[in-house]
Amino acid sequence: MLEIVFLIPFVTGAAAFFLPAAIGRYLLVLTGAAHLLFSVFVWSGNPAPLLPEYFAVTPEGLLSLLVISLLFFLISIYTIGYLKASDIQRETVFIGSMLLFLSTMTMVTLSDHIMVMWIAIEATTLASAPLIYTHRSAASLEATWKYVLICSVGIAMALLGSVLITVAMDVGKVDAPVSFSGLTEVARRLDPSWLKAGFVFILVGYGTKMGLAPMHTWLPDAHSEAPSPASALLSGVLLNCAYLGIFKTSKIMHAAGLSGFSGPILTIFGLISIMAAATFILKQTEYKRMLAYSSIENMGIIAFGTGIGGLGAYGAMICLIHHSLIKSSLFLTSGNILLGFGSRLIAQTGNLAQRMPRTFVAFFGGFAGISGFPPFGIFIGELMIIIAAFRTGNPVYAGLFIFSLCVIFAGFANNVMKISFDTSDAAIRIEESANLVWPQYALLATSLVLCFWMPDPLYQTIVHAVTPIGGGF
Repeated sequence: MLEIVFLIPFVTGAAAFFLPAAIGRYLLVLTGAAHLLFSVFVWSGNPAPLLPEYFAVTPEGLLSLLVISLLFFLISIYTIGYLKASDIQRETVFIGSMLLFLSTMTMVTLSDHIMVMWIAIEATTLASAPLIYTHRSAASLEATWKYVLICSVGIAMALLGSVLITVAMDVGKVDAPVSFSGLTEVARRLDPSWLKAGFVFILVGYGTKMGLAPMHTWLPDAHSEAPSPASALLSGVLLNCAYLGIFKTSKIMHAAGLSGFSGPILTIFGLISIMAAATFILKQTEYKRMLAYSSIENMGIIAFGTGIGGLGAYGAMICLIHHSLIKSSLFLTSGNILLGFGSRLIAQTGNLAQRMPRTFVAFFGGFAGISGFPPFGIFIGELMIIIAAFRTGNPVYAGLFIFSLCVIFAGFANNVMKISFDTSDAAIRIEESANLVWPQYALLATSLVLCFWMPDPLYQTIVHAVTPIGGGF
């Protein structure tokens, strides 16, 4: 049955709280490997769900599932070395929460019922909150509460949006399953006024969890305070889960003929997010917060491309995949820098190229990829979005988009050069063991390979996912 994909990490996660930490570490990797195996089976075997009214295999869900599974497996390998080198207390709580987090995120990707999707996204908040509080400092406590409170308010708004969509069914006298696939089929018969109101609340609600400005304020604190493996999951995977809720609702809007309403709103929120990231990234003094604002930028890019539609929707999906791979690599690499220098402050690092050469290669490669250097996939996705913006008669939006990307690159590059080449007398406190480095290399290599060769099943899945929004590109 399809549901086994998220039931396995749920069971092992619950068990990890009661097992010795040494066993929990290996359980983490074994569960990641089993999850990846079952995810590949979902791709190839298309298993039937036990509860078809609640769960289904969709193209966008398949893409997110494969990204989640691959990322978690590589992050779990890195986590083994990270736990050995760090001073994390109560490892059982950390490992158990990681596995429960995997379970809830997987549930999001397979959810088709509009309320089950809401429950699953809310569950990701509860499962990931202990990860942010791992270090049990005053700053991590503040970040955790900010994360829980702000995201819970956002999720409450998404719940209201979901209810308003059911009202659109009642007013339109539509008798259909309350699922994204069912609602898409009958979208033309839904009441447009209530549907518009539902979309706005869902966008703001799930956009809070996605990190869209101005609802993004929880994200820099949470990403910087969480241990690096958790930050990689929060940025590389969790934000995508929230985007799924917005994307599936956008498909309903397009099917209802209301893309002229939903598209511009998404575009504006995307631009605001990119410009907010550009404003804050210039003056960042901590490298993990810098990466967090980069995530806000990339979520803005994805929202902007989805709102533009056409080729931009395809570019947005390309950016989503490559952002997950590259940003996860960067957050894992930031974990090495933190373990090596013992500080998150950029001023207290330096000369990474000579002091930690293998970490430097991963860090600089990640910087090149996330900044949109060719031939990395972010460059391809952004180019498609810019072309789509001009095609749809939005040259002003395209100009603001390009200008903001240039500002972000300037701020990012300035800090990367300081970390990589500035002089530093700080003693390096760890050795660059294989499992602290090669997961990042694997993530970057995967991103690079996908730029030159994309398997046809993956390409067809992307096309099927974005066709309802992108049309014929």
